[in-house]
Amino acid sequence: QVQLVESGGGLVQPGGSLRLSCAASGTIFRAEAMGWYRQGPGKLRELVATITRGGSTTYADSVKGRFTISRSNAENTVYLQMNSLRPEDTAVYYCNARIWRTSNSGYNDYWGQGSQVTVSS
Repeated sequence: QVQLVESGGGLVQPGGSLRLSCAASGTIFRAEAMGWYRQGPGKLRELVATITRGGSTTYADSVKGRFTISRSNAENTVYLQMNSLRPEDTAVYYCNARIWRTSNSGYNDYWGQGSQVTVSS
């Protein structure tokens, strides 16, 4: 089995920073693309940022210049550094990883448990 365990959420004031981490564990041959999504109150889940195994990144327009996604291939971990946080960034943040469990298993998408990020004064 594969598990994604998130950490780092919490309460922060507007303009503050938080760093989310998501570590994949279990039977893992290779992690391909990894990313972060979020779901705000009364909203649909939306893409925040993605990163390929080679390090190419994409960001939602709303977070460009404020958030940075990174990863450690050796540790199967993805990070999201969030700076200049705004109240509208308040949401549950979910990590996602596309993982091959063996060399010929094909890949599956896995999700973290979700981390609450609240931006409020």
